Formats: sequence, C-alpha cells, structure tokens
Amino acid sequence: MTPAKTLLQLAGADLTPPRLGDAALVLIDIQNEYLAGPLALPDAKPAIVRAAGLLARARERGSAIIHIAHRGKSGGLFDRSADRGAIVAELAPRADELVIEKELPNAFAGTDLQAQLAASGRKNIVLAGFMTHMCVSSTARAALDLGFRTTIDADACATRDLPDGRGGTLDARTIHEVALAELSDRFAIIARGDALT
Repeated sequence: MTPAKTLLQLAGADLTPPRLGDAALVLIDIQNEYLAGPLALPDAKPAIVRAAGLLARARERGSAIIHIAHRGKSGGLFDRSADRGAIVAELAPRADELVIEKELPNAFAGTDLQAQLAASGRKNIVLAGFMTHMCVSSTARAALDLGFRTTIDADACATRDLPDGRGGTLDARTIHEVALAELSDRFAIIARGDALT
C-alpha cells in the first residue's frame, strides 16, 4: 500500500513555508478565556510560549502582524471589557499592531481582515492561535477562497477535548492533530519545529 498523500502533494504544490518577512502573521484568539474556566485548553501554555517566539521573530523580520480577538457579550465568554477577553500578556499587541475583533469563528467574516491583508500586500499568511479545530480552521478554509496561501504553525495552536457523540470524549491532542491533517489536505501548509524563519 502506498503512503497517503494530501491533495496538495498530489497536485505538486510548493509546501515550503514562507519567510516570515514576506508574510502576514495572524494571531487568532490567544485570549485569557482559554487559560481557565470552561474553555481552558490543556495545551494552551506551551502554545502561547511557541506563539510568543513566533511573534518575536515576525517583529524582527518585518512581518505584517494582525491580532484577532473574539468579542463576546458583556459578562459572558470573551467579554472584551473584562480580563477574560483580553489577549494574553505574552502576546500583547504593540501600539502599531492591528487588533481586529470578530464575532464568528472565521476571522474574515464581518471584519476588515481581507482589506487589511490586501493593504499589507502580503499573499502569504501564517496562522497561530486558538482553537485549532474552530477559528484557526475556519479562517484557513476561508483564506483559500480569498486567494491567500496559508501556513499554520502547528505548535502555536491548541484546542480542547470534545464529546465524541457516543457518551465519551475525544482528547484535545487528537482533535488538534485531526484538524491539522484535514487542513493539510487542501487548505494550508502545516509548519512544525523551526520551519518558520
């Protein structure tokens, strides 16, 4: 039996991650909401460390940098006026870095993200953030439709356990890896280790 290949591999696509200086880094929903409470992610802290290193390299190399923050209702999940909705301290945006608030999983939906990326002149985008199976996935899928070439830093993303529909639970690591495998088939380059420079 031959090894499985993605549609991108079968099409002969270039799967080399872009240089950070030629890309826009889009950090999705790396907010305090994911550190405690009902949405706490088991791998949030290592993903934040990874994302912070990625952000530092992107700043050094002159990447366009966009922070995405989910905006929930006042007093509820992702309340942007409360600490729970704030971007984590390790990835705090600088004054010259754009912050876009969204209300849907896809960061392009109902926002000016597409226009901001167009203004940056970057067709390569690098995604990192929370949650792999939800907002990262939704944004990567939409990016393909909009003509962007997407790379995801696998280690700078995380997700949570989910019910399996049969009374059991699928663990967060499995959900994360399956989401990345799905995205690698057609929607994104998956970067691991030190592939993004």
